[in-house]
Amino acid sequence: MFKILYKKILNPTVTLMKIEAPLIAKKARAGQFIILRVDQNGERIPLTIADYDSKENTITIIFQIVGATTLKLNQLNQNDFILDIVGPLGNLTETEGYQNVAIIGGGVGCAIAYPIAKQFYLQGSHVETIIGFRNKDLIILEDEFSKVSHQLDVLTDDGSYHKKGFVTLQLEELLKQNHHYDLVMAIGPLMMMKAVCDVTKKYNIKTIVSMNSIMIDGTGMCGCCRLSVAGKTRFACVDGPDFDGHLIDFDEAIERSKMYISTEKKAYDHICNLLKEEK
Repeated sequence: MFKILYKKILNPTVTLMKIEAPLIAKKARAGQFIILRVDQNGERIPLTIADYDSKENTITIIFQIVGATTLKLNQLNQNDFILDIVGPLGNLTETEGYQNVAIIGGGVGCAIAYPIAKQFYLQGSHVETIIGFRNKDLIILEDEFSKVSHQLDVLTDDGSYHKKGFVTLQLEELLKQNHHYDLVMAIGPLMMMKAVCDVTKKYNIKTIVSMNSIMIDGTGMCGCCRLSVAGKTRFACVDGPDFDGHLIDFDEAIERSKMYISTEKKAYDHICNLLKEEK
């Protein structure tokens, strides 16, 4: 059992939880994830470790309420318990050897981008961060990013906060202004990461993307997170979640990501109905 020490609603669909997990906190590194099960009847889902503190013995997760399990998880509050958590899993993000990096986050993907930006910043790299959201009500972690970035640009699709446009717009502007990057890291929706890679490919900049969003089981056994990388089959959970974005077949990954939409909706609706009956 893992105790929830703190809960914060970041926006109408995204929640932060700080959880007591001493063994995981001691081992966790940027880019890794955990698998949790809310209760005995729950499914196992992977969630990226958004932050960790080995002195406090805590890990932080940030999740979007998009399915049955995240809906159930969001019903828990401070001092409640999560049944099972295992981790840290996945390969850590390689941060050594880069002097100038651009971190690009889209939507809830910013929860994954933040610990990576923090790690680069703490090791002395020059960090420029671009984060994008549909509108100002969905913005998360702006203050946190500002503390670990030498430059932070916030964009909204509708122009309701700061600059209007997509993250690729700002990235292209910075590159045209002769900003130099040894590495670009993009984390967010598949279409966003594909668009970022299309831009950086023109400038021949190494680009790493996180494919955590397509993971399900998290152990490589279900095969649902398979993707084509340089023409070879890889699994996001055991081979990643970080990959060279210029080698990924994004069109294939985007098409496969649509396979479970109807099933997930049925499960979500079922939990909603159960919660209504409980009330």
